Amino acid sequence: MAELLERCSWCGTDPLYVKYHDEEWGKPVEDDKILFEFLILEGAQAGLSWITILRRREGYRKAFADFEVQQVAAFNEDDVERLMNDTGIIRNRLKIKAAISNAQLFIKLQQEFGSFANYMWGFLPDRKPVINDIAGPGMVPARSELSDAISKDMKKRGFKFFGTTICYAHMQATGMVNDHFNDCICK
Repeated sequence: MAELLERCSWCGTDPLYVKYHDEEWGKPVEDDKILFEFLILEGAQAGLSWITILRRREGYRKAFADFEVQQVAAFNEDDVERLMNDTGIIRNRLKIKAAISNAQLFIKLQQEFGSFANYMWGFLPDRKPVINDIAGPGMVPARSELSDAISKDMKKRGFKFFGTTICYAHMQATGMVNDHFNDCICK
């Protein structure tokens, strides 16, 4: 008989969500390309469910030059119009323009700190992930003092669609915060 594996209940049984939960969410990332991918995806997710974005992830990969930050930073108004007609992504002009502007700001942070990872992880004590005590549903925070500080600094630098809640989701997705339930196989 197969052993029943405990997972965070939020991922349900959707195979795409389970794969994301098991293989990505909460695993520390220091690769700038992946951090940029999640910056775009988390910004697109604002006001929507994460599964909506996961289902369009490949569309975003195609539309946003395989998340090559230099290419996205060079997008112009023609690219904005192209993206507004792309059914593979969320067609929101403000989010699309923010993704391009954020790419340009991302590059500035890379230049200032050596990498975007250095910038983000530099906010964490000893550059170590925060591991929260999450007993179950309803206990996962939507923000923290850390996400408040990062979001405030990024907003000051001009980033859009990166408020404290989106920042916290980015931190969870990239393993800066481990919010897996205590009894989850991924804790």
